Formats: sequence, structure tokens, C-alpha cells
Amino acid sequence: MALTITSPAFGNSGSIDVRHTCEGTDTSPELQWTGEPPETRSFAVIVDDPDAPDPKAPKMTWVHWVIYNIPATMHALPENSGKQGLPSGAKDGANDWKRGGYGGPCPPIGTHRYFFKLYALDTVLPDLGRPTKSQLLDAMQGHVLAEAQLIGTYKKKNP
Repeated sequence: MALTITSPAFGNSGSIDVRHTCEGTDTSPELQWTGEPPETRSFAVIVDDPDAPDPKAPKMTWVHWVIYNIPATMHALPENSGKQGLPSGAKDGANDWKRGGYGGPCPPIGTHRYFFKLYALDTVLPDLGRPTKSQLLDAMQGHVLAEAQLIGTYKKKNP
């Protein structure tokens, strides 16, 4: 069975509800997963937008959320866990707003894609402080057993 990630808030390639964006309450959507390898010791999640700032001329990938050391016994992150707190043992990294936690979609122009990436790891990582996406990917190197992704889209209602 392959690792899969889903959300009751939106389907793969579906539109992300406004409540999960800067135009709403900016709450992280519920995420659920199944199919991890038996050797999994922890999970990591990275949410990013490769279409920044303009999908017609992307210049960077904007990072919205970085989490690591989610316990292997967990198979979901509840809605708003980006603000109300992560499961015991899980740690926040730094998003591109230079803070921990979830920062929802807030595209300046056009419809952007948001990649919710899940990684099953064969280890619990050491305390990395508040790592960036790049630092977390470096720390995970050689430890990724499986990965899955869910894509959501969003275009501002009031640009």
C-alpha cells in the first residue's frame, strides 16, 4: 500500500476553502494519511507554493508550513493545528514569513498551487530548532521511506 495524504477540506487539485487562507481565518486544513511503511518512526510535512509571485512567471517557491517529528502513531493533523498546537513531540520549522506555524494561501496574482507534502521517515530527527524547508530536507536526507503529496489551488477573491 502506498503512502497517501488527503484532506476533507479539499480534493487533490481542488480549490482550498477561503477559511484556510489570508482572506479567511488562516486556519490550517485537516490532513489525513495512510499507507506508511512499517519502519516509519516519524513524519514531516512541508507546504509550499511553486507559483510565487505570479503563476505565469514564477520566481520562487514560497514556504507556508514546515513540521517535523510528527509521531509515527499519528495519522492526521486536525484543522487549525498550525495555531492550536501540534501533537506531542512534533516541531515547527520556519515558513517564509520567518515564523513557525501555518501561513495560508495569499497569492498576489492568479491561481496558485499549494503542495502539501508528507514524508515518512525511518528516524526521529534531533532537535533542529526552527529549520527552514531547505534545512529540514537536508536533515531528512537518507531517512525518507516514502512520500506523498496533495495539491490544492487558490485565487484571491478580493485581490
